[in-house]
Amino acid sequence: MSIQWLKFNSKIFNMTVLFDDPIGRAVYDFHFNSINQPVIVHSDDFDDDTIDTGYLFRSYRLMPALEKKAMNLCKGAVLDVGACAGAHSIYLQSQGFEVTALETSALSCQVLKSRGIMTVIQQDIFKFTHQKFDTILLLMNGTGIAGSLAGLEVLFHHLGTLLLPGGQILIDSCDLIYLYEQEDGSAVLDISAENYYGELMFQTEYKSWISQPFPWLYVDLNNLEDAVEKNRLKLNKVFKGQHYDYLAQITF
Repeated sequence: MSIQWLKFNSKIFNMTVLFDDPIGRAVYDFHFNSINQPVIVHSDDFDDDTIDTGYLFRSYRLMPALEKKAMNLCKGAVLDVGACAGAHSIYLQSQGFEVTALETSALSCQVLKSRGIMTVIQQDIFKFTHQKFDTILLLMNGTGIAGSLAGLEVLFHHLGTLLLPGGQILIDSCDLIYLYEQEDGSAVLDISAENYYGELMFQTEYKSWISQPFPWLYVDLNNLEDAVEKNRLKLNKVFKGQHYDYLAQITF
């Protein structure tokens, strides 16, 4: 069922479209009701994709190499931004780390608490100013929450205020340039496009619930480094995946 179908039918047949928290509801259903139904991801730029809800509960053993690298680099007090179902928080807490799981979804927060995470805070990262950390973790395309290249600079400025001396930000993303590559290895981009090719708009859908449209950023390393340097931070690329994905370590 596409977002276009939902919008059309809500107008013609007065169908009730519930704008809510699809991912949070899917996570809640999986944990409390043993329902494993995927979340549908809509974008005007690509075909619909799905998120396997069960994957959000993966153990360390099932994490991709990039995430395992991030887990192994964590130190001290950790802030897990966008903790979702708690895969990273639970592993780190089991290893003795002091973990704060930060999540905007009230439903996901209920799951996090039920799964035993000691410190769960429901709040937007941009409004979070409560304390400082040795490690700030943003995984599963952590740059996404910035929304845009301009937002990326704002994000790093804010995250810098949450770091303790010697602290680090561990963040991953993917360069979508591969979507525009030709057989000869060159890339063909629309130079008339108003937005950076990694700035996308998404909506998520689960059962009867669909999210409001939201911006999401995938960023290449050069633009990431520019945003980092503008905030007087340093970037170290610590892992490169096979599909243009990477993990970056950012420090003072």
